[in-house]
Amino acid sequence: MQFQKAAALFFLLIALAGCRSRYIAATITNDTASPVSVVQVDYPSASFGTQSLAPGQTFSYRFKIQGSGLVKMTWLTTDRQEMHANGPTLSEGQEGQLAIHIRTNADPTFAFTSVKGR
Repeated sequence: MQFQKAAALFFLLIALAGCRSRYIAATITNDTASPVSVVQVDYPSASFGTQSLAPGQTFSYRFKIQGSGLVKMTWLTTDRQEMHANGPTLSEGQEGQLAIHIRTNADPTFAFTSVKGR
């Protein structure tokens, strides 16, 4: 009986060691010539952001998706104008990279690259 419990515990630990959480590795890059501030990205079930991004600066963040929905972003320009943009729809269980580039006089670009087989 002790051997069976020990064997079961051993296999459970082996199974858990192989588990890992799926996540999205996001980057926001300011490709403009001016700083931007109060940058916020809303994704299904939560949000993240940074207080400011200098020209050429990149902010990185990793998150896990719970649920599904549209990625939305807001930020302030140097003249305090609030900007809004919509990105891709993400779903629970997805894994990959999301690259967001804030551009001058244009909507930002959102590029989601999914990890294959996920």
